[in-house]
Amino acid sequence: MDTKEKKEALDKRYIRMANIWAENSYCKRRQVGALIVKDKMIISDGYNGTPSGFENVCEDEHNLTKPYVLHAEANAITKIARSNNSSDGATMYVTASPCIECSKLIVQAGIKRVVYSEKYRLEDGVDLLKRAGIEVVYLPEEEEEGLPDKA
Repeated sequence: MDTKEKKEALDKRYIRMANIWAENSYCKRRQVGALIVKDKMIISDGYNGTPSGFENVCEDEHNLTKPYVLHAEANAITKIARSNNSSDGATMYVTASPCIECSKLIVQAGIKRVVYSEKYRLEDGVDLLKRAGIEVVYLPEEEEEGLPDKA
């Protein structure tokens, strides 16, 4: 296995882990997970949800996402800010392509690579990352044999 194959195999593993981490989200409309990895170590994680101390309900009575719900990327980046770690030069693995707001945070956090497995309807976040010189990798989630498709 050459270096490129090893990198892709690692990327696939971390994306699978981010998908599992997304299951922690209480959001009903969409569950998103993010991992920040540096030197082959997970240094932060996040999933979409309400701020600490708020009720774990992401949608209002009309099934619209509440305006104060944090995205998985923002949760992972703010968790880094409260630790002794640095995200400078790290890779972020996220289950959905970052929005423009999260992309601004990714740029400012010094993250140099973003790997995502699901395209969002808007591409402005991905465009911003590329414009900032961040390597962006779309790695669609592979269906595992013998397991039922996700509903």
